[in-house]
Amino acid sequence: MKFALFTGCVARGATRELMLSTKAAAEGLGIDFVEMKSAACCGAGVMPEKSPLLTDTLNARTFALAEEQNLDLITICSTCQGNLKKSEYNINSDIEYKDKVNHVLKGGGHQYQGGKIKIKHFSDILATPEGLQMLKEKIKRPLTGLKTAAFYGCYVLRPSELSEYEDPDNPTALEEIFEALGATPVYYESRIKCCGFPIIMMNKDASQAMAGNALIDAIQSGANCVVTGCPLCHLSLDSYQPDIESLREKGYSIPILHLPQLVALALGYSPKDIGMDSHIVATAGLDSILAAHA
Repeated sequence: MKFALFTGCVARGATRELMLSTKAAAEGLGIDFVEMKSAACCGAGVMPEKSPLLTDTLNARTFALAEEQNLDLITICSTCQGNLKKSEYNINSDIEYKDKVNHVLKGGGHQYQGGKIKIKHFSDILATPEGLQMLKEKIKRPLTGLKTAAFYGCYVLRPSELSEYEDPDNPTALEEIFEALGATPVYYESRIKCCGFPIIMMNKDASQAMAGNALIDAIQSGANCVVTGCPLCHLSLDSYQPDIESLREKGYSIPILHLPQLVALALGYSPKDIGMDSHIVATAGLDSILAAHA
């Protein structure tokens, strides 16, 4: 299996452990990720509001780079996934707009054809029958006893018509991955809600209240950890967790893992190998849970 890997910005910056664990997971599974080092930011945030054409053109260039390699594009960020899928839809649904985008791209020596590649999140390739079987065959350290709560992130679920999930209102892909790794999935209401990150700069209190509600829901549902496929969700749920008043009032805390970290952990990599010692909320307790069920 070979894919063009779109890392996004955050995996190269604030959550470098995501990139570290992605490489480990790919190595352990025998997947060849060809990093798209010259790809630009997907533009998530203010750029689409300021200039939709600039956003779509930047992303069309990324699509063209993958097309030139004849490789499907894989993301490791739910926010990137959603933004790229929106650009793909915008461009492919209007031939005149597509021509306008390609006119801009021509100056850089690229052209986006469309329809040649697929844009998938890392979880999408794991949560297939083939992917789940691959996980089961490659496991070296079953995650028995670990109760894992998925946090999907908004951008892979909404808008629903662009989502890869059959039922965006009740997705099961992450939970199926957890089961394949030997962990016990925890279903809870907040798993498909927003983490609050998009409004952190505008309304910090509301943002942290959203994150706190989701974390309290996961904790009270019996989870040992929360696992997300979005580094922005990870920042909101892990980095800001000590500042969330509702958690402090209850004396709660819970480790937050990136999906590739969970996968790499089951493939035999140590917590240090995959950057789990860099998290704000300590993850050491998870190792004790796994050791108790070994």
